[in-house]
Amino acid sequence: MRTSRLAPVLVLLVGVLGVSTGAIFVRMADAHPIVKSAYRLGMASLILVPIAVCFHWREYRTLSRRDVGIGLLSAAFLVLHFALWMTSLDYTTVASSVMLVSTVPIWVALINMLLGRGRPSRAMSLCIVLSVIGASIVGYGDVSFDRDALTGDALALAGAVAASVYILCGRELRMKLSVVPYVALCYGSAAVMMWCVALAMGLKLSGFSGRTWGAFLGMALMAQVIGHSCYNWALGYFSAGTVSVVLLGEPLGSAVIAYFMFGEVPTPMKLAGCALLMLSIVLTARSGE
Repeated sequence: MRTSRLAPVLVLLVGVLGVSTGAIFVRMADAHPIVKSAYRLGMASLILVPIAVCFHWREYRTLSRRDVGIGLLSAAFLVLHFALWMTSLDYTTVASSVMLVSTVPIWVALINMLLGRGRPSRAMSLCIVLSVIGASIVGYGDVSFDRDALTGDALALAGAVAASVYILCGRELRMKLSVVPYVALCYGSAAVMMWCVALAMGLKLSGFSGRTWGAFLGMALMAQVIGHSCYNWALGYFSAGTVSVVLLGEPLGSAVIAYFMFGEVPTPMKLAGCALLMLSIVLTARSGE
């Protein structure tokens, strides 16, 4: 692998590790899903927006109205993604939710086809197939078919569709903005939207336990600032399809973290699914599409 390509690949893998902590912190926090999302985005914005305004404000002056619109659209779908996915974790297992929300590559490919951007190459199609099969195997042992679980599964799938639009919008805007001003614009706008929703719904916004506050901070720093920002940076080097497939390493990362934190031992079937995920990640990184 060329040295010039090594750095983006490493950053993307760090992003996968970061987002892998998301479901763990969501489960740890005792709050409404909208409130969890609001604090995750809000805390991340408090870190990133001042940096962007102080050091990257000139980049914002180059944006057209269309660019700003794309940024706001990306933020809106990020809000929708978090609202749907975090709510799904109240109804179904972490493994099932993460597995289903990781079907992003399928939706990215389908949306690209609907937009007339052509079909994915054979190599990318193989990676998509391997990654989805792997993610399905990882989550298969935890999938149940009662009404609550099906509700959670449907919410996670809808969250995957929203994430796909978020990634596609981000890919276009990242070609014009460096990573810090882009994520500051997206996270900041999404935070304002999410806090407006939380206030309008009259949700509890304070009085939480130390564990919940710690989970809020973990979501903001590990999953959002590090995880999401790393793969948003990678969008400047890889296609949206490539990034979305590599992010299928999230179920693997979540399984490893759950093992150390909660003593959840993966079954041989899940280990086989993890192997397929790793294969798809390696093939995608090497293809460089």
